[in-house]
Amino acid sequence: MSKTPPASPAPLRHPLRVPGQVPLPRGVALASYLLVAGGLLLVMRHGLLPGLLCLCLAFIATRALTRWLVPLWPGAAASPAPARGAQIVAATLVVLLPVGLLAFAVTHSRGYVVEAPLQYRELLDYMARTVLELRVKLPPDVAAHLPDGADAIQRTIASYLAAKAGALAMAGRAWLGGLLYAYVGLLIGALAAVRTVAPRSGPLALALAKRLRVFAEAFRQIVAAQIWIAAFNTTLTAIFLLFLMPLWGERLPYTPALITLTFVAGLVPIVGNLLCNSVITIVALSVSPQAAAACLAFLVLIHKAEYVINARVVGQRTQIGVWELLTVMFVAEAVFGPAGLVAAPLFYAYLKKELAAAALV
Repeated sequence: MSKTPPASPAPLRHPLRVPGQVPLPRGVALASYLLVAGGLLLVMRHGLLPGLLCLCLAFIATRALTRWLVPLWPGAAASPAPARGAQIVAATLVVLLPVGLLAFAVTHSRGYVVEAPLQYRELLDYMARTVLELRVKLPPDVAAHLPDGADAIQRTIASYLAAKAGALAMAGRAWLGGLLYAYVGLLIGALAAVRTVAPRSGPLALALAKRLRVFAEAFRQIVAAQIWIAAFNTTLTAIFLLFLMPLWGERLPYTPALITLTFVAGLVPIVGNLLCNSVITIVALSVSPQAAAACLAFLVLIHKAEYVINARVVGQRTQIGVWELLTVMFVAEAVFGPAGLVAAPLFYAYLKKELAAAALV
């Protein structure tokens, strides 16, 4: 009676093996990891984050627009030429549409677009004066219960806001430089999305292409979802500040700047929400305590809904917990400043995807 040979154990999944392809040498894969890590470090070191984000956004938008245009292109099923034409049209739209929107904004709101740093400096000065006048703004029975050390705390907060306002007064060149980097990144991303792939590529090119695909997937999951959440939050905030508050007989100063800040800060998970709540509540306090209470209640309600959306849209897709996000964001902010807050969720999502692909987490 013959014995059945024992079943051989299932082979371990090679972290660099792709089904249907020859596995890449470990040295080549390591070089690709180091090149990507060095590139991301240079982006943060030299303030190129707006360009990187717009590059990824243009790449994804061009690919998505191409998929939408190809079925509508005449004769798309007959030859690959219509698909190439759809790519060129999609890239052209992605590159030229922001220029048209910026030209329209400058034509109709030149003062707000060009002098945005000055307006936010005035907003910070206004907040500093509001904090110093806190006892005057609050009802007498509430102000009487403030602790004796509240004056020192108020002066500390006001001094901090005034210092930030002074720094922002010098940010005009950085503001225009950021716009330039963003548009160059937009142009590079659109061109990369329609590039012609070489029929034969070397192992390092294949490894770098794999790294970039993983990074693009992390961007799509984190940043694209966060843009949608920020747009949702900004729309509700704009409705509240522009329509509901005036119906109640209250109008907040610097409303356009507050709405813009809501969108920009909303791109930063968790911390951005706290920043928006604080700024809008302080500005509303300068109008009346009732307006501040109404704003705070409304914003907390919005952000509670946003937490649910964030947990479902971002958390379930990336398996990133809130404590992980907070940790990497605070560390990145300490190392790279405010840009680290924006980059930390994206870079951490990419790192976690690479570790998961290598079966390390």
